[in-house]
Amino acid sequence: MTLAPEHPTTGHEVGVRFNPDGAPLAIRYDGRIWMVDPDVHTAHWFTRDAWWETRTRATIGTGDLVSVEHWQVQATLPSANAELRTFTLRREPLATAWQLESIS
Repeated sequence: MTLAPEHPTTGHEVGVRFNPDGAPLAIRYDGRIWMVDPDVHTAHWFTRDAWWETRTRATIGTGDLVSVEHWQVQATLPSANAELRTFTLRREPLATAWQLESIS
């Protein structure tokens, strides 16, 4: 069975729990907890925010205003026959909350 990608509402906030090494362990989405499969490869990368479009301004020493952090992980609901889904997460510069970019 092939699952078509879901495109959640832009900016849908999700809760993410991390292990001590900084890798995602679980994702709270749509009132349910999705467990990240530790045996499946995860991807972690950074992109740059288009600051010239958002015109984000900050005082000197505020921090990194351009690095957008991304994770792509495989996660499943904790039921016996649940399928793995691919979650792509994103955190904007200086944000504390993670946004769900896509599920497939």
